[in-house]
Amino acid sequence: MTIQTQSASALARRAHVEALLAAYPDVTPEEHGMLVHYFKREANALDVGMIASNDTIGRGYARFRADHLDRFTWVDLAKGVAGTAVLVLCVGLVMFRAF
Repeated sequence: MTIQTQSASALARRAHVEALLAAYPDVTPEEHGMLVHYFKREANALDVGMIASNDTIGRGYARFRADHLDRFTWVDLAKGVAGTAVLVLCVGLVMFRAF
């Protein structure tokens, strides 16, 4: 098991994100873009868990999550269709070789 320790810069970054979420949706477009980038590219599971468990920013985090993170995108739909196609192809090949 690996024990992760966070650097001071990571803690400061998470504190900044929490401050922005407390003010959400009243953030600038640049801050909004930074929030989206942070959650999609930078945040690890510990960061997300710590932010989600912070009751003081719960309303802003829930709204941000509903607006940006919990939605299905066209990319998600394409991945689902591709995965289903591969599964159907594999089952078809198994059935074809069985006979």
